Amino acid sequence: VQLQASGGGLVQAGGPLRLSCAAPGSIFRRSTMGWFRQLPGKGREFLAAINWNDETKYADFVKGRFTISRDNAKNTLYLEMNSLKPEDTAVYYCAADYMGASFDLIHEYDYWGQGTLVTVSS
Repeated sequence: VQLQASGGGLVQAGGPLRLSCAAPGSIFRRSTMGWFRQLPGKGREFLAAINWNDETKYADFVKGRFTISRDNAKNTLYLEMNSLKPEDTAVYYCAADYMGASFDLIHEYDYWGQGTLVTVSS
């Protein structure tokens, strides 16, 4: 199963960026979907997740800046990022927790996208 993350790129500090993640419908509709990132030289960290009832959970450090959403008709997950900072530079991953609702438990996610690089310049 392949998740396709897209939308990364170079953005100036303070600017916005929207990431997208397409998934097979058979997986997407039954999954809690999450966004994670991996900073250079660091482990992967949780950012936000949304279940099939549109309930969401965010890491404290992105609350108020990042918004997760899903379009069930398009089988697509989104991450709206605002007020980006240079320290947000990372590879961003989407993931699916099939039939689960673990939100921020990274080891519970079953399927992962390939990652998309976000670079925030100062």
